[in-house]
Amino acid sequence: MVEYADGCILAQMGSPDMKTPIAYSLGWPNRLDGYAKRVNFAALGSVTFEAPDIKRFPQLGYAYEALRMGGAASIVLNAANEIAVEAFLDRKIKFLDIARACRTMMDSSVIDAPQSLQEVIAVDHLARVKTREVIAQW
Repeated sequence: MVEYADGCILAQMGSPDMKTPIAYSLGWPNRLDGYAKRVNFAALGSVTFEAPDIKRFPQLGYAYEALRMGGAASIVLNAANEIAVEAFLDRKIKFLDIARACRTMMDSSVIDAPQSLQEVIAVDHLARVKTREVIAQW
């Protein structure tokens, strides 16, 4: 869901299936048909929304924090998350260490907002290198 400045909200809804984003990326700029189960809203009945539990899902809290921090914080958070997830999948760290790695990088990185695509790439690269170093020390 995306909320705009005027208060309107647009929601993109579909079946919880990774086939959808994969088909979307493979078919870009067109949409491929028939890869995901259609949502039957009549059968679904209702949709319930709850406030997010930041204690249970700390990474969501980090994302909000990165937005408040500005600068390159969201780039650092994204890079740290990707490296930590990779380390988890390679069985080098535990699942909860993903958030730990992200927190460590958020706390140790104060970088001004990049002014060019080259600076974005450089910040991303540096954050990935530093995250690998942090994880290696554990």
